[in-house]
Amino acid sequence: MLVLLSAGIAPGLALISYFYLKDQYEQEPVITVFKVFLFGTILTFPIMFIQYVLAEEGLLQSALMHSFFSAALLEEFFKWFILFLAVYQHADFDEPYDGIVYGASISLGFATVENILYLLSNGIEFAFGRAIFPVSSHALFGVLMGYYLGKAKFNIGGSSRPWLLASFFVPFILHGLYDYILFLENKWLYYIFPFMLFLWWFGLRKVKDAHLLSKQHFIQKLKEKSASF
Repeated sequence: MLVLLSAGIAPGLALISYFYLKDQYEQEPVITVFKVFLFGTILTFPIMFIQYVLAEEGLLQSALMHSFFSAALLEEFFKWFILFLAVYQHADFDEPYDGIVYGASISLGFATVENILYLLSNGIEFAFGRAIFPVSSHALFGVLMGYYLGKAKFNIGGSSRPWLLASFFVPFILHGLYDYILFLENKWLYYIFPFMLFLWWFGLRKVKDAHLLSKQHFIQKLKEKSASF
């Protein structure tokens, strides 16, 4: 049991540590990041319950409907809603890159519980594949959500609405595509690898962009402090 729990938790912990340590300026309080992670773990249960009801009632029978509505819409909307409600205006969210830390944290909280439950049901032999595909994809959906939330919050002089919309719709569409690929039966392996390579490229590109935005924000704050003396 201990080995299985460790295998379920380790990928999420490793990815959170990676994105957390990439913060080049003011790293977030660990307790705040942990709270956001816990939000993600708690979200797992109501979302899975709704998904179970939808499946039992046969409301979303097609692969397309299941992928984009039962999986992507429910999971990404609730994560986005909690981030917007509880984190977006938080005092610790004080630079653009912070959005990536919090986005990855809530997504990995969800993915970690989902991963543990899957391994409990199906066995530890699936641990490697789960780490490579579902856990890392959730992390990257969170990275993209957080990146656009950071753009929205620190878009000085411009409208935040387009970036807020992007913070939900970009991960929602990519998550839907990811799940739809998994329904392609024997063909899914031909599509999932290029999709994951694209997702990692896109996510890491946004990490780099967020670093540049945080650098600009940091320089602007220094200028404002200098001007105040």
